[in-house]
Amino acid sequence: MRLVSIAALAAALVSLSPMSALADPAADGVPSIEQDPYGWLEAPDAPKAMDWVKAENARSLGVLQADPRYQQFHDDALKIATATDRIPFPGFRGTEDSIDNFWQDKEHTRGLWRRTTLASYATATPEWRTILDVDALAKAENANWVYHGAQCLPPEERLCLVSLSTAGKDAVTVREFDSTTGKFIDGGFVLPDGKQVVSWVDENTLLVAREWGPDTMTASGYPFVIKALKRGQSLDQAVEVMRGLKTDVSVQPSVVRDSDGRAQALLANRIISSFENEVYLVGDSHGLTTPVKLPFPLKSSIQALHKGQLVVTLEQDWPEQNLKTGDLFAVDLAALKRDPAAAKPTLLLRPTPRQSISGVSTTHDKMVVSMLDNVRGVADIWDYAGGKWSHSPMDLPKNVSVGLGSSSNRGDKIFVSVSSYLEPTTLWLADAATGKVERIKSTPPRFDATGLVVDQYEAASTDGTKVPYFIVHRAGMKLDGSNPTLLYAYGGFQISQTPSYSGAVGKLWLERGGIYVVANIRGGGEFGPAWHNAGLKENRQKVFDDYASVAKDLIARKITSPRRLGIEGGSNGGLLMGVTMTQHPELFSAVVVQVPLFDMIRYTQIAAGASWVGEYGDPNIPEQRAYIAKYSPYQAIKAGVKYPEPLFETSTADDRVGPGHARKAAAKMQGLGYPFYYYENIEGGHAAAANLQETAKRLAVEYTYLTKKLMD
Repeated sequence: MRLVSIAALAAALVSLSPMSALADPAADGVPSIEQDPYGWLEAPDAPKAMDWVKAENARSLGVLQADPRYQQFHDDALKIATATDRIPFPGFRGTEDSIDNFWQDKEHTRGLWRRTTLASYATATPEWRTILDVDALAKAENANWVYHGAQCLPPEERLCLVSLSTAGKDAVTVREFDSTTGKFIDGGFVLPDGKQVVSWVDENTLLVAREWGPDTMTASGYPFVIKALKRGQSLDQAVEVMRGLKTDVSVQPSVVRDSDGRAQALLANRIISSFENEVYLVGDSHGLTTPVKLPFPLKSSIQALHKGQLVVTLEQDWPEQNLKTGDLFAVDLAALKRDPAAAKPTLLLRPTPRQSISGVSTTHDKMVVSMLDNVRGVADIWDYAGGKWSHSPMDLPKNVSVGLGSSSNRGDKIFVSVSSYLEPTTLWLADAATGKVERIKSTPPRFDATGLVVDQYEAASTDGTKVPYFIVHRAGMKLDGSNPTLLYAYGGFQISQTPSYSGAVGKLWLERGGIYVVANIRGGGEFGPAWHNAGLKENRQKVFDDYASVAKDLIARKITSPRRLGIEGGSNGGLLMGVTMTQHPELFSAVVVQVPLFDMIRYTQIAAGASWVGEYGDPNIPEQRAYIAKYSPYQAIKAGVKYPEPLFETSTADDRVGPGHARKAAAKMQGLGYPFYYYENIEGGHAAAANLQETAKRLAVEYTYLTKKLMD
């Protein structure tokens, strides 16, 4: 009776407010929480909101977990997630012979930071030494710690700053740790919980951006003041290095080091908007200086320092230097420090319209650049000698995704991962000095790929743009519209969707007869910054049109039909799901909406939403609010439409997007009498899962839902 009464009360509460409060967001401006009939659900931990969440969790999980297939999905997902024969992805630490790894399995759900030698790592059964047991730490301290990484001071990398999050939030506590002894350092650096960015300068100095007191955080919820903190100082004794403005997204420190680990430039990165960044030189190995702005365009990204040359990618044209969007260029760091305005860049690489630079990494004497060529990965080895640049291809498999892994600053070895939809991920060890590449580890198959093939097609979007997509299916599939098909995409923030091996997708979907499709829509980075820029702000509808066009193409080819077609996406991809569901409900029978943005009229007021105005626009500006209002899915939900019954997923602890979006979307559908499923993980952050058991549960929920909707 308790659960029924809470659900009924929630429905009654939202139905009391007139729907006209959401009728015309373009004209009415950005509503306050009080004006929004579902605004009370934005407060992550409010008792009233949590009562609603618990009731909806109980209702939805009661149905999905009662399905006889759920337990098998859960067991298969957990087996894959906790498999001990997966690749333990390595990181060089300190020397070329020392390899670190962070590992999670059934016994260590929070994870182990551990270490071995390169020779041992190359064997089938490496001998690991535990550095930090996060499960044991959480138990000893009675804390829900989630490991968010460690930053270690070069070149020895003995002293490390360990970031620990409560329940998976972006906010972290930072504590100094000795990776040799495996102990936190008594009296060492400790930075209390908060959203913060920290960089080592030297053994006794940190550059820290965090909340220092009133008015030191931006509207996006990130710090805009950098201070230098000396060993033994309290936070209030730290010396200010630079501050930005409250209207910035954030201001963050970084340190550029040479191949021997020496600090060559201390930088302050003033992030003005989602993709605009001013870079200031604030010091070097000799100490701090008055901030000097570097002359790079706002849309550019420093990638590496190689033999004194600062290597940068460009996300906008730089006409004064004859450089184009997507270019890779270098500038002499010494010249840049002497006279920033006079330093001249050198063009290294100009990708074609169907190419993009995906990664840059350095070893002690070489540089490696990975690229996408029509959404397939390649990598080149670069060098700088005698004032000239040269490069040669790395000998890797074709028609795959290529990911640059950890590289050694004591030698020239670099790990490279290779993946495709049907071939398990393999790890290669390359010697950039000799060009020798050897396959060192591989993941055993997690599903039976017999008879499966991968094709790449193109769909014409509404403006004629050709949008590629990959389709994983059985050879000889029937073209009668009967195939259960799951269509995935992201479409934002210049993030590319490349071929990758997923044991969960294979085991829980492909093995059972499903088809899996990944659409490379605009907004991503598959074809460089221009592909991303084409979907920004007032052009956002093009991203949604691309996705719908791929769906229509699948139907036109009779690969599937609206009855058998489902869609899935998370975060920015969750926004894509919401828009697609409200603009094209007739095309789908299932929608998995993961940790979504949904209320785009109020998104800048929720969690870290204000940091993304460079991507979507600012609803506080009437002209921009007008085009956002045309697609915002929360406001678009209305009575009298036959929507597919969606599955909303989010996390109470998500302090990036915030659970309010998914909650309000579900509550509005509830108020209008529409059916839906809802699952909110009480912990887990933006990943919606804080440990492997939670991940397995989420996957089981998703694939039970998809199977019910598309295969039954």
